[in-house]
Amino acid sequence: MFKNHPKGLPVLFFTEMWERFGFYLMLGIFTLYMKAGANGAYPAKSGLGFDGATASDIYGTYIALVYLTPFIGGLLADRILGYRRSIVIGGVLMGLGYCGLAIPGYGVHFFLSLLLIIVGNGFFKPNISTLVGNLYNEEKYRSSRDEGFNIFYMGINIGALACNFVAAYLRINYGWGYAFLAAGIGMFIGVAWFLAGQKHTVHADVLKPTQPGDQAVGSILGQVFVPAFAFAAVGWFVPDLLLGDGGEKPFTFLGKQSNDAFLFACVPVAWFYSSLWRKAQGEDKERLGALLPLCAAVIAFWAIFHQNGDALTTWAEEHTEREMPVTMASAASQVGLAQEVFSQRRVPKLDANKKEIKGADGKPETVLEPEPYFKNSKTPAPAPTPECLPVGADLSEAQQAECSKKSVKLVSSELFQSVNAFFVVALTPLVVGVFAWLRRRKKEPSTPGKIALGMFITALSTLVMVTAAVMTHNGEIRGTMMWLVGTYFVVTIGELCLSPMGLSMVSKLSPPRLTALMMGAWFLSTSIGNKLAGILSALFNAFETKAYAFGINCVLALASCGLILAMLPRLKRVMAKYLG
Repeated sequence: MFKNHPKGLPVLFFTEMWERFGFYLMLGIFTLYMKAGANGAYPAKSGLGFDGATASDIYGTYIALVYLTPFIGGLLADRILGYRRSIVIGGVLMGLGYCGLAIPGYGVHFFLSLLLIIVGNGFFKPNISTLVGNLYNEEKYRSSRDEGFNIFYMGINIGALACNFVAAYLRINYGWGYAFLAAGIGMFIGVAWFLAGQKHTVHADVLKPTQPGDQAVGSILGQVFVPAFAFAAVGWFVPDLLLGDGGEKPFTFLGKQSNDAFLFACVPVAWFYSSLWRKAQGEDKERLGALLPLCAAVIAFWAIFHQNGDALTTWAEEHTEREMPVTMASAASQVGLAQEVFSQRRVPKLDANKKEIKGADGKPETVLEPEPYFKNSKTPAPAPTPECLPVGADLSEAQQAECSKKSVKLVSSELFQSVNAFFVVALTPLVVGVFAWLRRRKKEPSTPGKIALGMFITALSTLVMVTAAVMTHNGEIRGTMMWLVGTYFVVTIGELCLSPMGLSMVSKLSPPRLTALMMGAWFLSTSIGNKLAGILSALFNAFETKAYAFGINCVLALASCGLILAMLPRLKRVMAKYLG
């Protein structure tokens, strides 16, 4: 696979693989962890007990900020730190953040851990992509740049494929904390691999000289982030002060004060990039003028794609038949990957203030309640077996075996997020091969043409879930797992046409001294899209008719596709002029 590519590519491939292992492991269970309630029988398996709207808000804000900080990380790497040092700093911070989430409960440590991941990703994400692009600056590798980014992108998804199986095994058998800890260990393995292979990437870590008129780093940060914090405060307080009615629920434009604050804060950052274009001259102005509108157009893709960790995970958890076939259940149980449910479950007994009631021994008292899975499932609930809850508590092996026969084995909801990664790994060689075949016949679409194609295919993927919502009577009856498999299959084809191509285009069309900063612009579009993903996921929870929520995604994708098609002649002209 790495033949005819720079020796640094496998170094960055496996570094990114381990980083994405941790990132997507955490993302796969994050919403489930926040929405899971207390578990009196297994405290280690207790979640935070948030309602759907609160979980979607935190999820959307987190994945938005994770992709906003690459602006800072790219700038500091371009001007001061260099790319390799930034990658190491980012990897260590992210590893510490994942380990922090392993501490149970909701408190300061929860938000501090998220902050470490957010800042760490800002240093890591734009700079490893920039290093990949720099490896292909040598003349003999230039024509293979798109293919190199496709291969690099496959590394991302090998990590994303494996991580959810690890997450499911650990959270089912040991608890949430062990799963988060595994994400941190994966990140540290990635950093170690990167350090071991630095001799193959050192030549690509070259700081670009500044040009007359370029602003100092401190000036840029002050110009962007001081106004950003001010705008965030405006977004948080002003709408309610001017338009609110003084009620308990504050007035907001986008459902939550955090949504208004974040999107207001993005205005100064977007203004900075537009100012960068306005002040540029000649070649730089044309290059930036081609890239920045493209970054804006792909916001819709990320708004749709990153609902996988929230709306689609909720669909898997609450509206999908997940019972395993007998043979599959037997094999999954042997390796600890089967989620076992009974007709009833034990939960902590709560008082009128929803506080746990503790017995004389100081341990929480528990009560039995119906298992939610069977509320809308075609699978009949097994006979009640209170003595089997929890399985293994003071039971002989024979009794445990008997109890196991009275349970239903389910596919864990987070495993569905590995479907997308599986298709990326499986389809990348096919997509690369098709484009290579077209290239030999001089019929390969341009890079922006591939991105437009990706947006159109993404629109088609949303129609799969519109159909799923209709066929399951709005989720009242659990649907087949193939609805999720189908939508992930289609969106993966769109993703392979769009995401690695976008990284490739930014790396080759950016002015050389601004490459990492422009990677920050690409990830800013991802950031805004991610926040919109949280908002749209909240609509999924709020809409009584689920097909409407997925239909909005289709409209967004088609509108973005139309915008990219309108820009296509200009993008092709600029690329032909400066890249040949």
